[in-house]
Amino acid sequence: MEQVFRILAVSNWTEFLWVMIGLGGQLLFTARFLVQWIASERARRSVVPLAFWYLSIGGGFILFAYAVYRKDPVFILGQSMGVFIYCRNLWLIHAERRKIAR
Repeated sequence: MEQVFRILAVSNWTEFLWVMIGLGGQLLFTARFLVQWIASERARRSVVPLAFWYLSIGGGFILFAYAVYRKDPVFILGQSMGVFIYCRNLWLIHAERRKIAR
């Protein structure tokens, strides 16, 4: 396990856990592009499925928590703004759906 710690530049299990959390968030964030690509290929046009925004929020929140743990102000600012935008997009989508359902 020492070699894994060295590769990941961590010195204890707490840091290792946070790196794993950060990598998990990054995987969620990456998955959103795969979801969008597959949906666009199926539709034969560019589309942004609802799952894209949920994966964005999940990945964004996890990466934000990781950035706070790392005390990285650039990363914190970038992720906090992204999460706000993803939430706003979901709000607009659901508001439009409620309006159409009336």
